[in-house]
Amino acid sequence: MSQEMRVNEDVFIMGEDIGLYGGAFGVTRGMLEEFGKERVRNTPISEAAIAGAAVGAAMTGMRPIVELQFSDFITIATDQIVNQAAKNRYMFGGKGKVPLVLRTPSGSGTGAAAQHSQSLEAWMAHIPGLKVIQPSTAYDAKGLLKAAIDDDNPVIFYEHKLLYRTKGHVPEESYSLPIGKADIKRAGTDVTIVATAIMVHKALQAAVELEKEGISVEIIDPRTLVPLDIETIVESVKKTGRVVVVHEAVKRGGFGGEIASLIAESEAFDYLDAPIKRLGGKSVPIPYNPVLEKAAIPQEQDIIQAVKDTVFRR
Repeated sequence: MSQEMRVNEDVFIMGEDIGLYGGAFGVTRGMLEEFGKERVRNTPISEAAIAGAAVGAAMTGMRPIVELQFSDFITIATDQIVNQAAKNRYMFGGKGKVPLVLRTPSGSGTGAAAQHSQSLEAWMAHIPGLKVIQPSTAYDAKGLLKAAIDDDNPVIFYEHKLLYRTKGHVPEESYSLPIGKADIKRAGTDVTIVATAIMVHKALQAAVELEKEGISVEIIDPRTLVPLDIETIVESVKKTGRVVVVHEAVKRGGFGGEIASLIAESEAFDYLDAPIKRLGGKSVPIPYNPVLEKAAIPQEQDIIQAVKDTVFRR
């Protein structure tokens, strides 16, 4: 964000507590001191007002980055995001642009309970006009955020809370990754796992254990849900003949169902040696109790069992 703000005066950031406090998860620390309060704008506690102001700023030539403290709070800003940001470019015949990035922490694992721990990305993926990004690594996050800021369409950028703690190689120089291109996080031959966000890391851990039992796992990280790189997923499934789709969001109505349907509608269907397996969160509000919180979403052992059920199915 800072790199883009240094080279483009139209880029600014707005949100609750992003100034002196540095944001709910410390993402904007130091930015107020560098750019001042005109470009690092603390806002009132009103997600509807934040999103509405950002849509207006984007339509009049600015490139706002919005930080919502928790992705659950998108519900309060839904009208501005779904009925304004997503539709304006279409309704004005392409003459208007809405270069807006809405960054927001999602997912569970911090003991923040039911109103601050949801994974609602499938809601936003359902809306035409929105792009939806869900990176799993620091490298992907930087490259995709650069691409999102440069995009003339509204982008919802999900950042899993627990991934803020992870580390990885990130080049100092500015770089961009293509929106709509999946990444093969691990090559394999026996089964494909399509995983998103924190589940990519759980799948990688599971793959190490499964390899000890002679099962070779290929892991595909879509990175962006909209647009979705279904071609990379299909080619992997054609190679392995088996697929497990895993995400943290509740299984019912989750984005994994879309991925499974697209696989079933593709030429990969004829290569399947077992039914498509979906693994998602249980249909319960995320509990505050840490033991129940962990039980509500897929864990490494659940992924291992799902792969075994798929590989050894007769």
